[in-house]
Amino acid sequence: MSTTERVLDHHLEAFETQDLEAVMVDYDESSTVVTNMGAFHGLEEIEGLFTELFAEFDVPDAEINMHQTTVEGEFGYIVWDAETPENVYEFATDTFHIPGDIIEFQTFAGKIEPK
Repeated sequence: MSTTERVLDHHLEAFETQDLEAVMVDYDESSTVVTNMGAFHGLEEIEGLFTELFAEFDVPDAEINMHQTTVEGEFGYIVWDAETPENVYEFATDTFHIPGDIIEFQTFAGKIEPK
């Protein structure tokens, strides 16, 4: 298993279990996450983003369905959909640049409909 696969697998498992501490191991101060809500730089901002996401997804009625996971060299790509009490994520995708043991750069895009 490549480093990229290992880090991506860890990240997805940590998100699924809503383990904020484990998710944050995958980032460092040089990391950036770009979403429709803006760009998040460094540990403090990224932790704030995941704290908000976990508040939405850590409820009994939330469901995430993974459709595709692809790793090519230092890049990971996922396609998923989800439903929470607040939103329907009809189509969502994340792209990860993982040149070592951390996620250096991540993007998120999705079609999100509020309920």
